[in-house]
Amino acid sequence: MGKREATMKLMDATIAAGVKIGNVSEYCRVNNISRQTYYRHRKRIREEGEWRERSRRPGTSPGQTPAEVEEVIVRLRKELGESRYGDNGADVILAELRVIAERDGWADRGRRVPARSTVNAVLRRRGLVTPAPGRRPKSSFRRFCYARPRDCYQIDAVEVKLAGGGKAVVFEVLDDCTRLLAAGVAADAETAAGAIEAIEAAAAAHGAPAIVLSDNGAAFTGGHFARGTAGFGRAVTGLGSRLIHSTPYHPQTQGKVERHHQTFRKWLEARPAPGDLAGLQALADEYRTWYNTARWHSAVGAAPQQAWDAAPALGGPGHLPRQDDASVHELTVAANGAIKVGHAYISVGKHRARQQVTAIRDHTRVTVYTSDGDLIGYLNLDHGKSYQGRLREVA
Repeated sequence: MGKREATMKLMDATIAAGVKIGNVSEYCRVNNISRQTYYRHRKRIREEGEWRERSRRPGTSPGQTPAEVEEVIVRLRKELGESRYGDNGADVILAELRVIAERDGWADRGRRVPARSTVNAVLRRRGLVTPAPGRRPKSSFRRFCYARPRDCYQIDAVEVKLAGGGKAVVFEVLDDCTRLLAAGVAADAETAAGAIEAIEAAAAAHGAPAIVLSDNGAAFTGGHFARGTAGFGRAVTGLGSRLIHSTPYHPQTQGKVERHHQTFRKWLEARPAPGDLAGLQALADEYRTWYNTARWHSAVGAAPQQAWDAAPALGGPGHLPRQDDASVHELTVAANGAIKVGHAYISVGKHRARQQVTAIRDHTRVTVYTSDGDLIGYLNLDHGKSYQGRLREVA
């Protein structure tokens, strides 16, 4: 209890007990309260005939989530978690709330669908969220996103357990801008053949992208000595696209497809494990239809297919990718081995003089690739100086 609050309670009790305060001005000065406050409290006590502690809670809370809406949120949390989709996060709950609100006429009854933050607040208040205090808040990350559909496809494989105890993978191809799942292809293992089938399926269904972004797995690079010349790289080039690899040990570069694996795993966990590759492919196809058309995605404010269809323009081969919060630079290395990215000068080595390179720059990082899409290296920017020093090359 604060000093001022204790003083006010003591004053109220003193007045209620009928103790006469001779010099009100001196009493107020000593206790650091105003004369108006003293007389207001004295009047209230005389009118009510007694002193009682009052709650500071407001009489009304117009912004409070109605109990009816809270109960619906709690019910959906349980039902969706037990459903065949196995996804009961705030985004999915919100999508269901919109359907319920329209069906039950919430607007006519003065009810409205709450914000995503409100849904999470209700879940935390009801003890339905497991705290993760050590996790960095999403608000601290700077989003790195291409501006148009087909500017960039991200590809990665996720491991799946089969009913007999064996393992398989599903190659997922995700559009960076709209989060559309362009392809999901089941394979025995993470091989170049599976990766090629997935990227070609994505291109056949939705068109080839300007850039294909992958990690440095052997399926995409052909191993250390075949970087950029492996079968997957030739398949991407054959589509007219360009292959680039993410920085090693920097999974944020492919954060969208990495995060998507979690959604896919939850969906699979709500179903019996597939017995073979054909069963896994059938599930992957069913999931892709549901995810693209029925699952509302907070990052794009719609289902991925809706975001794709609503886009005013598409990227693709022959179009330099556009980004709203990052930039792509086609550069020629100067004779002294330096490149200029925005206002930053970076050394990539004199042995690369006159070579063509591509630099992708976001707020804090520059990643540089060869004209063949091979990763050269990266550098964390220091905005306090123009010359940034030597690029950190990746062997």
